[in-house]
Amino acid sequence: MNDLIGIVQQVSVVALPLVFAITLHEAAHGYAALAMGDDTAKRLGRISLNPIRHVDLFGTIIVPALLLMMGSFLFGWAKPVPVDFRKLRNPRYGMVVVAAAGPGANIAMAIIAILLIGVVGHLPDSAVDWARLNLANAIYINILLAVFNLIPIPPLDGGRVAVGLLPRHLAFHLAFHLARLEDKGILIVIGLLMILPLVSGLAGYRIDPFDLVIQPAINGVLTLLVGIFGG
Repeated sequence: MNDLIGIVQQVSVVALPLVFAITLHEAAHGYAALAMGDDTAKRLGRISLNPIRHVDLFGTIIVPALLLMMGSFLFGWAKPVPVDFRKLRNPRYGMVVVAAAGPGANIAMAIIAILLIGVVGHLPDSAVDWARLNLANAIYINILLAVFNLIPIPPLDGGRVAVGLLPRHLAFHLAFHLARLEDKGILIVIGLLMILPLVSGLAGYRIDPFDLVIQPAINGVLTLLVGIFGG
């Protein structure tokens, strides 16, 4: 029985922060779209804090499970919240708001976890370690998802943020190229983050974009947030 409880606790300190991070990320897109004039997500029941409505079998369950078994970094994704950008009151500005809402929600959750981790010592002794691990993982996972989703490769959010912020002539060219990648983007991301390190390692010179680019960005954001909110 003690072994079973230990396994459940080990799984929960990763699964709970990941589910909350992915669910609130997607819900934030829906809330932002509604605020900007598009009710598509609301009509389809996707503005919800119910994780089941956002679960993608491959991205939310299979990929994270495989990465955990490989002892690799952890990431995943949910079913994208449907947004009709033509319905936004200001499509160009609205696209930035809607796209940035997901990573913004993750940063907000990371800040909340940083604030809470300083007070978990007031919990009963039996709950302190479990709560501290949950919050520590919540901080890392939310910053990871925020940074990861700002990569400008569709269907990640970074491309739409960039299109909305760039001058119109540059935005047009970027939007054209991103549209061509829409169906292949996630395969490109998986190839860069999972297959490239494996193949290059077998060839004798390991190239890992996660270690080279994403992890340093996570460390930078983490240092900044802890410096501001860590007390």
